[in-house]
This record gives sequence, structure tokens and C-alpha cells, in this order.
Amino acid sequence: MRGPYDDIISLPHHVSDHRPKMPMLDRAAQFAPFAALNGYTAAIRETERLTGERIELTEEEKGLLNGKLSDALADGQPVSITYFRPDERKAGGAYVTAVGRIKRVDTLNGLVLLVGGPSVPIQEIADIRPVE
Repeated sequence: MRGPYDDIISLPHHVSDHRPKMPMLDRAAQFAPFAALNGYTAAIRETERLTGERIELTEEEKGLLNGKLSDALADGQPVSITYFRPDERKAGGAYVTAVGRIKRVDTLNGLVLLVGGPSVPIQEIADIRPVE
């Protein structure tokens, strides 16, 4: 059986005398996927990311939290503080929990400072519970 390329199939591979061989990395780049819309995928992922709404506490709930904060500071025992962290890029945020002993309450800046932990904004605190 004869094929259309039988006359050239056994010839040696041509190597140019005038042009240098292309590096393998550059050869691979020729076949990389093309992204017509740079950043579009990241923008879609950012839009898909969910954020929660801040829960507004009543004056009674704020008073109870104030008492819990005072008790936790006096006891010196570890506590779990749930607070709202606003999202940096879009409306809303998420409730996160920090665990630790309260170092002090900075009323000037409105922060609760935990030993070896984050500073929690007092206005964002939703719940304080003792850790057992």
C-alpha cells in the first residue's frame, strides 16, 4: 500500500542553519490558552462570593453584652467573642469568632484587646460566651 507522503517520510528532520532553536518554554507558550477577557473570571468569582448582613442589637441586648464583657474582664477566663467583620470589597460582611482572654478594653478607640489575638471593635460584638 502506498501513501501520499511515502517519498518524504524517511527524510531527516530539517534543522535551520540560520535561525536558533526556540527554547522549550517559548514553544509551550504558543499553546497556552488565550484569555480574551483578562480578569473576567476573577470578577465573576467576586460577584458570586456571599456576604451577610449586620444584625442590629436592641438596647437591652447591648446592656446584656456590656455585663458579659465586664464579667469576662473581671474573671480573666477565656471567652469566645462573636463579632461582625465588614467585607473590604463589597456591602455586608461575615460574623467571625475570636477566642482568648481579654487583655483590656480600650474605650478611647472602642476595641476589646485579646491576649495574643485580634482587636475586636466593641460596636461589632454580637455575643460573648465563656470558654470551658
